Amino acid sequence: MTSRQPPLATGIPGGRASSRLDPARPGAVSWSLRIFLLVLYTLPLFWLFMTSLEPPGNVGGPAVDMFVFRPTLESYQAALNGGLLNAVLQSLIIASGATALTLAVALPAAYGLAQVRRRTVVVGLGALVGLQMLPQTATIIPLFQVFGTVHLLDTQLAVILADAALLAPWATLLLRPFFRAVPEALEEAAALDGASQLRTFTSVCLPIARNGAATVGTLVFMISWGEFLYAINLILSPGKYPISALLAEQISQFSSNWPNLMALAAVTAVPIMVLFVFTYRFLRSGLTLGAVK
Repeated sequence: MTSRQPPLATGIPGGRASSRLDPARPGAVSWSLRIFLLVLYTLPLFWLFMTSLEPPGNVGGPAVDMFVFRPTLESYQAALNGGLLNAVLQSLIIASGATALTLAVALPAAYGLAQVRRRTVVVGLGALVGLQMLPQTATIIPLFQVFGTVHLLDTQLAVILADAALLAPWATLLLRPFFRAVPEALEEAAALDGASQLRTFTSVCLPIARNGAATVGTLVFMISWGEFLYAINLILSPGKYPISALLAEQISQFSSNWPNLMALAAVTAVPIMVLFVFTYRFLRSGLTLGAVK
């Protein structure tokens, strides 16, 4: 009897069928997607910047006036005269303080959740998820009463504490997978060398999870930078408003100063873009590293 030979794959050396696609096609799709996303995200920024340079009378006119006009810096001058620098300073203080306080609470909490038993983890994660389900509007009145009792209303510290309380559960949930990814052998080696739990956390686990801490810190800073509800309710003096509240002042019931609003938005985006440029390396690795476990 003759043994039946399996049919050879046509055009494949050695008869081995290849599952690879044409190498040119993924590249073409990838570049097409990149160009599409670039245009999608660049057009609103281009429209924002062009509107900030338009005279107030051009806004709302024919569409051709958006591209054919004499640029002016009146909106940027008006923004500077309207307290822009002070608002940016207030936002920097609030966002930096909220980021530092959130990480100070979330990092040890995430490390602790990564170390305990499964049943305790379920309870802890359930509590964090429950805290995240509370809407921000449901907490503003109790926070207003509490801060009024301790005489913290109309201060930056009140907004920092409120933002940190809002973001700490979310940051803890994001940071826990980074500490779960730390090899147990390293912690066991540190324990054999006589390191305490605190020393193991600060000297072994925290340096390994630094990409995750940088990623979460960047996201917390961005959210705190643009936070509006706490800032507008806990700060009572308009001269102490952050940039988010200053943006809202450009919109009234009967009219909106669109060039001034766009000029403020353009200036507001600069610190976030600078932060993104400096932390892109951590974001690129951190957003994928914590997702493996």
